[in-house]
Amino acid sequence: MSLTYRRLLPLLPLAGLSLAGAAVGMASESAINVTATDGYDDQAPLSAVAQLGKKLFFDPSLSGGGQMSCATCHDPASHYAPANGLAVQLGGPHLDQPGIRAVPSLAYKISTPSFSIGEESAADEAAEASPMTEASGVALANAPAATGPLTAQAVVKADAAATNLVPQGGMFWDGRVDSLEEQALQPMISPFEMANADAATVYAKLKEGYGKEISALFGDNILNDRDMTISEIGFALARYQIEENSFHPYTSKYDYYLRGKAVLTDAEARGLKLFDDANKGNCASCHLDKMTGDGQMPNFTDFEFEALGVPRNPAIPANADVHYYDTGICGPLRNDIYSAQRQNCGLFKTPTLRNVATRHVFFHNGVYRTLEDVTRFYVKRDTNPEEIYPKDASGKVLKYDDLPARYQANIDVIDAPMNRKLGDAPALTNAEIADVVAFLKTLTDGYDPAKDNVKAAK
Repeated sequence: MSLTYRRLLPLLPLAGLSLAGAAVGMASESAINVTATDGYDDQAPLSAVAQLGKKLFFDPSLSGGGQMSCATCHDPASHYAPANGLAVQLGGPHLDQPGIRAVPSLAYKISTPSFSIGEESAADEAAEASPMTEASGVALANAPAATGPLTAQAVVKADAAATNLVPQGGMFWDGRVDSLEEQALQPMISPFEMANADAATVYAKLKEGYGKEISALFGDNILNDRDMTISEIGFALARYQIEENSFHPYTSKYDYYLRGKAVLTDAEARGLKLFDDANKGNCASCHLDKMTGDGQMPNFTDFEFEALGVPRNPAIPANADVHYYDTGICGPLRNDIYSAQRQNCGLFKTPTLRNVATRHVFFHNGVYRTLEDVTRFYVKRDTNPEEIYPKDASGKVLKYDDLPARYQANIDVIDAPMNRKLGDAPALTNAEIADVVAFLKTLTDGYDPAKDNVKAAK
């Protein structure tokens, strides 16, 4: 797959902390191959630039302690997510510095548009089970979006009514950078991750380890410019993620189902119906599950941001400070005009649900470890908050305990199933939760329809 444009980046403010990857242990490069492609997206040979990106992706020598590569946290065998069950990953020179957010997968990031605040796209709205009703933010961003076979288009409409404006796009949980290039570079300086001392250190390592290849690919003079050298390395890492099909294989059972090559079980079919039902799960209002008009597979995200009010996770060391809060767009990792806008506080980007059943922790703070608990949170957050949140010494439920009270008005209490009130019946029964989880398991890549056919024959 090819990207139709190339953006040359200046040296990023890499000291801005990021959490795209940090974990103990190295991933296996041999695990990168995905089976059962059914010819849908056959792997073409990687370009020379992408091959360089692949080397960089698996190279721990580019970290401050020489023990961490991109693949350490973005393990190919785990669909480019962490292989362990830690809520936050450990990085730094000695792999003992905890992050503050759960590490997201790098799979399917190619489709992510640039960050913007604007009207919801008509295409997304048409694909949803019901229109979104959240209103967040009032400023507009004029960053162009990448376009191409698998890239989405940022939505920026200057004439949009303020009540319809929605933050969307960007990389990381807070959308603070706009491209795969930027996302790939930020962890190199983060003290929680690859922990290089500064950009000059990264530059020196690149010259020493990859100088000949960089010169051959980008010109003899490139190594005379530190910022441009680092920029080209970000470009190479991005090209690898774009060209390597295992980052976006579209080989789940649901993909085969959409192509008419697989049949859902009764439980999976019931789960899909609940997933789409605007009065039940209503999951598809944010996690779009329909093919687009031009035949592209769904991304299972609308790339928008939402404040959900998930409970605080005591397993994150930073949360030991009772005055510390992670407020998403409002920081602590983002610092711009959007982070200063109160209506954005507590909002985190909606992740894709592809390969969600292989994840070990869920939400930005990794507070839940099973899909059953995640689904139960959505349907019982407001009907039975005592089952979701802790209580104080007097027995009072500390609802929305991971967001300061001044921002809790941003939490979505409009969209089903979170529109119910205390004492109402939850939108899903336990049996229905099980069906939704059964459907979510059809989103795991690597499905082999031949094996199911053998089972059916027996």
